[in-house]
Amino acid sequence: MGSRRRAREWALQILFQYDIHGERGPWLDEFWKTLHADPETRAFTERLVAGVLEHKAELDLVIGSYSTNWKVNRMPIIDRNILRAGLYELFWLDDVPPRVTLDEAIELAKRYGDDEAAKFINGLLDRVLMKEPRLATKRAEVSAAQGKHAR
Repeated sequence: MGSRRRAREWALQILFQYDIHGERGPWLDEFWKTLHADPETRAFTERLVAGVLEHKAELDLVIGSYSTNWKVNRMPIIDRNILRAGLYELFWLDDVPPRVTLDEAIELAKRYGDDEAAKFINGLLDRVLMKEPRLATKRAEVSAAQGKHAR
């Protein structure tokens, strides 16, 4: 498993715990004690977690505005945290290609979500990527990449 994939998985686990506990606690130190995290993987994990927590209200507004028939607080904890992390990557991590973000989010949903989670995550993130005005540059990247593959 790649270090960024592992970091995304760990970030999801940490964000899940934040949703349960509502704050940082001894559980976070215990989490890190059980892992053998290299500095790069841990740094990316912490970057994702900190970014999601810092922008959580904004991320939830975006999720709520693009989801159909779902309120964010009624979504499964796993789904909403995969969406939060994926959107954080799309909005604030320019070094990660949009398709990588979507693919990684879908893989997390397949591994940790229910039978419908991957479809839901894929649909919502793709909708945001294609329609959100702030992601116009990322849409252009996706179009350019698709054009290269079509040749």
